[in-house]
Amino acid sequence: MTDPLVYAHLGDLHLTTETEENYRDLLAIVDVIARDFAGSLDFVYLPGDNADNGTRAQYALVRRAIERLQLPVHVITGDHDMEQGSLEAFHGELGASRLPKAVDVKGVRCLFLDISGPGTGGPDFRLGAEQTAWLEAELATAAAQGTRCAIFMHTYPADLRGGGETAAINAALAAREVLLVDMGHTHYNELANDGRTIFSATRSTGQIEEGPVGFSIVSIDRRAVSWRFRTLTDEGPLVVITAPVDRRLAFDPDDPDHLPGPRCELRVSVLWPRPIASCSCVVDEGAPQPLRETSPGRWTAKLDLDGAATIVVEATDDRGATGRETIELASAADLAVERRADGSDADAVAAWEARHVLGTQLGPNRNGRKW
Repeated sequence: MTDPLVYAHLGDLHLTTETEENYRDLLAIVDVIARDFAGSLDFVYLPGDNADNGTRAQYALVRRAIERLQLPVHVITGDHDMEQGSLEAFHGELGASRLPKAVDVKGVRCLFLDISGPGTGGPDFRLGAEQTAWLEAELATAAAQGTRCAIFMHTYPADLRGGGETAAINAALAAREVLLVDMGHTHYNELANDGRTIFSATRSTGQIEEGPVGFSIVSIDRRAVSWRFRTLTDEGPLVVITAPVDRRLAFDPDDPDHLPGPRCELRVSVLWPRPIASCSCVVDEGAPQPLRETSPGRWTAKLDLDGAATIVVEATDDRGATGRETIELASAADLAVERRADGSDADAVAAWEARHVLGTQLGPNRNGRKW
């Protein structure tokens, strides 16, 4: 079985000048990823609003920063990238790929969309007829091939303003195997579960209103989506339980990675450059059980759950630095919750402070400042 797809998401940058704190924060994030996680990641994702005014000078700052990453970087557009009335600088100065584009990584078809270029600037989010047709064709091809999909776009589908576009993308999500829609725009950490797809948004790097600056790590392991936020002050190995999923991210009662039975396969990715001396798990209040490393950074164990509620995994490197993650296992009642499934944040999970999901919605589109 293919190893999980694992990538880093850097929230909206909104870069202006190199003297601003958000540029220093971006360089610090890039340095952390290059030092600690580059060997564990498949790519880095920038979700739009990269340059606050869409100017060539601002894109030069973005390019200068991401060139320090020895990783593929996928960049999409946001409304601020269209502030000059076109995406000429986005492509010319930043050298970003033309959108939409499809990239296959670890058995997942990653579909990167431009919902700003078809609009007229500002938060005028549109797919356009050509891109809508492209997306439907890509999803149909993936379905015929039995390929899982993830969509990368600047905001929730419900924010699309083109006639019928929200309905079209919601219908596509309902009919196809789209496990994840990963977005920017909100400026706050948010996760939503509509009963078939996980929606995720990561805290802005450049216009931050809640909590400390950082970045998210996202994984797709078979049909399980996991999400963690790493602040710049966090230290030690980053442990990601890629399966089973936490109850907040579970939606399929027929998938043992979503609703585990009495016997469970635990799968873990440990992101860290140093050798891991030990990796173990605790089920509820039981004794620690060792995990087995199956490939570099990938660990597993077979567990007897017997009605268990939590799993805690801890990894320790050769110098004694530790990292830990906890998940709460799903029950049938968790999966029976009624969902709106309308492409909005209506199905957002409640505050989840252990994952830096605060539920504040402190951003320009809800309760935050009017940037």
